[in-house]
Amino acid sequence: MDPFSLSWTALRETVAALPDPDFARPSGCTGWLVRDLVCHLVVDAQDVLITLVTPADTPPTHDAATYWTVTDTPPTGDDPLDALTVRLAAAYEDPALLKFHLDDVGSAAGRAARLADPATRVATQDMVLTTADYLSAYVLEWTLHHLDLVAHLPDAPSPPAEGLAHSRALLERITGEPFPTGMSDTDALLLGTGRRTPTGGERAQLGTLANRLPFVIG
Repeated sequence: MDPFSLSWTALRETVAALPDPDFARPSGCTGWLVRDLVCHLVVDAQDVLITLVTPADTPPTHDAATYWTVTDTPPTGDDPLDALTVRLAAAYEDPALLKFHLDDVGSAAGRAARLADPATRVATQDMVLTTADYLSAYVLEWTLHHLDLVAHLPDAPSPPAEGLAHSRALLERITGEPFPTGMSDTDALLLGTGRRTPTGGERAQLGTLANRLPFVIG
């Protein structure tokens, strides 16, 4: 499977297998429960569907790396859109409804991605990308949110190795900073995006790069 389909399928299957009580547990996203994150994934899937049917007839302005913006300010959970997501998630009440909606819209997004011509150009957020670059950028989105999903769920499966490797390589392109070769892809992503604070040993391993963390992408 291509990295997009592999990472998106793994994420959706992990959500589908979660027991209902897990939806009320914290996620790795500041201020969001697991149910809030899953609601966000529904919106992400809708965005993928919309973008894949929004063709552009001008040359690409961005690629998979420049699609992302980088700041050094971690989210607080107070953003109005974040708050809206929390309200939307609470409206589902029954986790089964949220699972159903993600499976319904998410499956459609997955099919649309598989059917799309990678060479075509699409428009989103005042950017033009090839479909291949757009879907490549979303591998990072799926992988980071898979890590967020299982942050406090030790029995849930982690993202696939291929998606982790793809996402690490893309993060290094986005930031222009290679992470230590001896550091796992998971740790590079968690530390690099500020999802976890480096230990003393990790700071030594990171060297001067530690002073630049976190890279908050969005």
